[in-house]
Amino acid sequence: MKAINGAIRLLTVAWLLVLSLSAPAQAHVVQAGADLRVTQTFAAGEVTLVISGVSQVPSALRVAAEAADPVSLQLELRSLTDGGRSADSVRAGKESAALRVTHAGPHELYVRADDEVSVIPFRVLVPGSTPWTMVMDGAFLVAGLLLVGGVLAISMSRLLVSGASAAAAVAVTVMLLGPYLSPAQPGGAAPVAEPGRPYAQGRFSTLPALPATGTEFTLTLRLADGATGRPVDDLAVHHEAPAHLVVTSQDGAVFRHVHPLRTAPGVLAVRLSLPRPGRYLAYAEIERQQSGGQLLTGAFEVSGTAQPDVSVQEVAMPSLTPSAPVAGSPVTIEVATEGQIQLWLGMPGHLVVRSRDGAHLAHAHGTAAGPSALRFTLTLPEPGRYLVWVQYAAGGRLLTRPFTMEVDR
Repeated sequence: MKAINGAIRLLTVAWLLVLSLSAPAQAHVVQAGADLRVTQTFAAGEVTLVISGVSQVPSALRVAAEAADPVSLQLELRSLTDGGRSADSVRAGKESAALRVTHAGPHELYVRADDEVSVIPFRVLVPGSTPWTMVMDGAFLVAGLLLVGGVLAISMSRLLVSGASAAAAVAVTVMLLGPYLSPAQPGGAAPVAEPGRPYAQGRFSTLPALPATGTEFTLTLRLADGATGRPVDDLAVHHEAPAHLVVTSQDGAVFRHVHPLRTAPGVLAVRLSLPRPGRYLAYAEIERQQSGGQLLTGAFEVSGTAQPDVSVQEVAMPSLTPSAPVAGSPVTIEVATEGQIQLWLGMPGHLVVRSRDGAHLAHAHGTAAGPSALRFTLTLPEPGRYLVWVQYAAGGRLLTRPFTMEVDR
């Protein structure tokens, strides 16, 4: 009986080690079998598509839509391997669509909302296994069978104890060496590329060339590789979007945070309507796969006369620590919220900071500070006045709270 208890304790410790070891974090990497969330801004409103992961192929690929307002989408899945297609429709907040996927690998999801079409490139990934995983699972199975056999026979010979212990030892050794062994390559994964790619070059344009206030226009960003000049079409989905676009008027009175549609390789576009004439600044946050983040900037003009701005919201009253922020030193900003905070773009809150002249823009993510507050920490490089916008979701609405902040030397 002592032998049985000793072997059982060994297996228990081994399983606890398995449970305590978490997989290494991989920022902006969608794991095989995991859901992919992609947020885009259509004229009908902002929509987050949830593309469910699959464990095997062929199977049904489920796609759901999340949006604050009712919106219907037409979906078509196209395989880039054999050209196979599958179509369905989905309505935000309703039952998900079911698209037929026959194999792993590169696909494109065409999303149509009225006359707008977005094309989302992604890979169908199927979880894979390595010989090391099979060895570990087999060793645990052998150890368990030897223990069960000994218990049923009401006898635990030295041979059974040694066998169970040896199998458990093999399993634990493989488990501990797992992070240093070759990882399992999921089915459908892209070929491994060398890390680090040239920065993208970006060019903003509007259609029409000179938009008028209160009239819808299209803002387009064209991306080109800094080394080859070819279209950049390898953007990583980071914080639930391939690109985050911030548009502000020069004086900061108008603010938009949107997520443009990919309409063609290297082309991102979004429809906007702005209420005030004058100069506008555009900032696009992108991240190429196997590379770092990048901020692209541009500017454009809007003509006409001032219109009512329905997006104007209440000014925030933040608490700052220290109360007089200093350039080059961290400052913590705490803002009270309204209602239950809901995750937006995978985070409780977002904070966008722009220098008065528009030369500097920062985007920070917040954490919940109790049931009704958000806390952000960041460092600003230069003294002067900064325009700040806090954004969070509550009660099914996206709230934007602006304020200004003076930074000392």
